[in-house]
Amino acid sequence: MANQNFIDKVVLLSIKDRKVLMARSLGKDKFYMPGGKREEGETDLQTLIRESKEEMDIDVIVETAKHWDTFIAQAHGKSEGVMVKAVCYTADFEGIPKASNEIEEVLYLGFDRRDDAGGVAQTILDDLKEKNMID
Repeated sequence: MANQNFIDKVVLLSIKDRKVLMARSLGKDKFYMPGGKREEGETDLQTLIRESKEEMDIDVIVETAKHWDTFIAQAHGKSEGVMVKAVCYTADFEGIPKASNEIEEVLYLGFDRRDDAGGVAQTILDDLKEKNMID
């Protein structure tokens, strides 16, 4: 049985010009790494491919997908104790990321915009900054 205080997500980590690809959902105030919740029976890669297409209209090149790391943090806007587990993958993709479906905005953010990111995205940004991968 799934833990109701735990949100399982698979996200795409894409860095360009030392900034991170981020998305903001319609009506939301915070950015997050593009991706989403796994559907019943989906693997990480199936979730990554589906969510990348749905949210940004890009096609993940499966052979390039590599697990980067997994991060856990308090879920933004949820009750205390509701946690997000973000399984991060790097991957090449075809297409230019653009807002699609429930996404209002897609852009590359630097660490200077950390406060514009949601909980687990901030944790990921902190890690990338510590590893000198973003500015």
